[in-house]
Amino acid sequence: MNRQMRRQAKKQQGKQQPLQQQQQQPMEMLQKMQNELETLTVEGSAGGGVVTVVMTGKQTVESVEIAEEALEDVEMLQDLVTAAVNDALNKSQEMASEKLSTLTGGLNIPGLT
Repeated sequence: MNRQMRRQAKKQQGKQQPLQQQQQQPMEMLQKMQNELETLTVEGSAGGGVVTVVMTGKQTVESVEIAEEALEDVEMLQDLVTAAVNDALNKSQEMASEKLSTLTGGLNIPGLT
């Protein structure tokens, strides 16, 4: 009886290892994709390019460019910067969703982006 229990335990252990590998593979792919999103950038703009914002796929602002003509009107400049950041943020989120949808098979899983 003791041998039989050990055999069954070994069989189950052998089945668990491939399952662990199957679970680990998507996690590795997710990590690789998240690393890739850190290097990819999108550009948002406002005012016909008067203000341009470059943002990574992880929603980090890399740079902000402001044309000289926008410096004359502070309120307009504030609105343009806000609009450009929001434009870049939306594009960055869309890019991240597109990249991650290939991993999730189109399922929307909260917290991945």
